[in-house]
This record gives sequence, C-alpha cells and structure tokens, in this order.
Amino acid sequence: MNIKKIEIFAVDFPLIKPFIVSYGTFPTMPSIIIKLTTDDGYIGWGESVPDEHVTGETFESTFHVLKHSLAPAMLNEDPCHFEKIHDKMDRIVKGVPSAKAAIDIACFDAVGKKLGVPVYQLIGGRFHKKFPITHVLSIDEPDKMAEEAEQKVQEGYRSFKMKVGTDVERDVERIKAVRKRVGEQIAIRVDVNQGWVNSSNTLKAMRSLESLGIDWLEQPVLADDIDAMVEVKSKSNIPLMIDEGLCNIFDMREIIAKRAADKINIKLMKCGGIYPAAKLATMAEMAGIDCQIGSMVESSIASAAGFHVAFSKKNIKSVELTGPLKFKTDIGDLNKSYKIPFIELGDKPGLGVEIDEEVLSRLTVYSCKVKS
Repeated sequence: MNIKKIEIFAVDFPLIKPFIVSYGTFPTMPSIIIKLTTDDGYIGWGESVPDEHVTGETFESTFHVLKHSLAPAMLNEDPCHFEKIHDKMDRIVKGVPSAKAAIDIACFDAVGKKLGVPVYQLIGGRFHKKFPITHVLSIDEPDKMAEEAEQKVQEGYRSFKMKVGTDVERDVERIKAVRKRVGEQIAIRVDVNQGWVNSSNTLKAMRSLESLGIDWLEQPVLADDIDAMVEVKSKSNIPLMIDEGLCNIFDMREIIAKRAADKINIKLMKCGGIYPAAKLATMAEMAGIDCQIGSMVESSIASAAGFHVAFSKKNIKSVELTGPLKFKTDIGDLNKSYKIPFIELGDKPGLGVEIDEEVLSRLTVYSCKVKS
C-alpha cells in the first residue's frame, strides 16, 4: 500500500454567521482539503485550516508547501508508517503543523479503510461512548450573547464556550450577562484567545469572575508568555487552560515542568494531526493533566479526526469541535452524528465520513494534483 496521488483543494466554506474572536472576524472559513489515493485504490481525506495568529501559517503558504514540498515527498510512501511519515515531513520543513495535519489525517483515513476499522482503533481503541457538545458564542454585545445562549439552552445545549478578549471590563459584562440569563446549572467556559495580553489584566478580570462558577479560563495571556500563565494559575481559583501556548511536545514539556496550566487544549492543526495529538495526550496523562480536543472551525474531515482522538483517550474530558454545525454548506456528513446535547461516533472504517465531491468542486477556489 503506497501513496500514488494527492489532490489539493483550496476551499472557502460559507458560515451561517461570522465567527468573531479577539484577533479577527471570519465571514467565511478558508480550508485546504486533500484527497490521497493509494496504489490499491483506497482514498484518504485530509484537511488543513491554517491560522497565522496561532501557527504562523497563511492559507496561501499552506497550499504552497503542500503542493511543492510535502505532497511530492509523500508519493510512494506507505501511509501505515505514521512515525516515518512525520519524521520525513519534519526533515523537509520545520513547523507548518496544519499542513502536516492534512497529510496525517488523510493517511489515517486511508489506513482505517484498508483495515476495515475506525481511526480510533488505530490509536488505542474506543474509550468514551459520547461527549457533550459545547456551543461557541462569538464576541458580541452582552445582551446579544446572552440572547443567543438562552436560545441554545432551549435547543438542548448545556455548556457554552464564550469568546472574549477585546476589553477586560466589557468582557466581564459579557460573561455576567450570559451567566445571569442561563442560570447556575449551565456550564460556561471562557476563551480569551490571548486578548487580555498579560497577567495584570487577567487577574483584574478574574477577581470579578470568581463568583460566577466558570468551568475554566482559556489562554488569557500571550501564547509565548508561559510565566504569565504560571502567575495567573497561582493567584486564582478558576482553573486555567492553555491553548495557543501549546503546539508541540516541547511546549508540553515546559508546561508540565512549570505547572503552567490545569488543562490543555489539543488541536490537530496546532500539533500536526492525529498522531502527534495522541502523543500530547499521553504526555498530559503522565503529568495528571486533563485534555480537551478543540478545532479551528473545521469541516467534517478534520472535526471527525479530532473526535477519533478524543474518543480514544481516557484523559480527554471535553471536545469543542462544532465546525460542521457552523457551516451553511459542508462537504461531509458528520453533522448526522450530532445529537444535541451529545455527539456519538459510529464504527465506519477510517474517519467514517462520506464526502460529497460535487459540493467540494463547487466550493473549490483553486486546486492542483500531485502524482507519481
């Protein structure tokens, strides 16, 4: 079983409503889809959703590195050799984790299909039966965020991730408004996306939040300021999650050594795919740290990949993989697995998603083909 051909599609997914975080507004979600074909006819689908504010990759640079560097190097490689494939990609180009994630995910999909097993069977087997779905609230006015939260509670949601990070005092108003509207029994997690910048601003905000029953606070300070995370963690009772500050095993080693976070958010686009994500979860388990699998607002392909990692690991306690619910049009059918307020995975081989290539063609902005 060897890789014979890789097709690369630059896609622009239409969103139901703009996705707003501290560092930008996304009216649509650009994504790069790859279709990997083996010499014995198996097809693996992969996805890259680069974010220049997190991984340092742009949409254009990711397409370029896949087309000219990574995809050509994968031709005639056996997709079963996950360790070897990652070693080869790392020797070709440093970093670019979301580009590598596309290759990684496609390999796992193809191998799962050949062996007739779901991807989670390749990385430890199934541990969890189902996960609660968390609805993500984009940054908006406090009353509008509260109104959306109330509506989602009526639809069955029992947990929210609030995007904040524009202004400390206004952010506190947002969080208080949502808590007041949904009551005490609904879980609220707060994601700052580095927007409070430093420990001083963060501690100021946390003093106003400690009575609101927040599940955890995610990445309030700049990604590379691990010491600020340490200070915040030592001075507040609200559990602290690290996201943008964790991309690879070297970041994880420092986080563990400094005890910089109570929880970690693993994203396949930050670490390079399924295989390295599983490694990060194992490192966290050794340190007694609970994990979450998050996403960059991804289609059925990368979202399914994240779910397979989450369902296979005991210490992964939560997921935030709601991209397919935010798209007007998706190329896959993962949305059928969302049974609000839970998601359950089936036992289809590979990623377990069916791809509509007609829709893919319609959403594709440009594409290329790399073959032996």
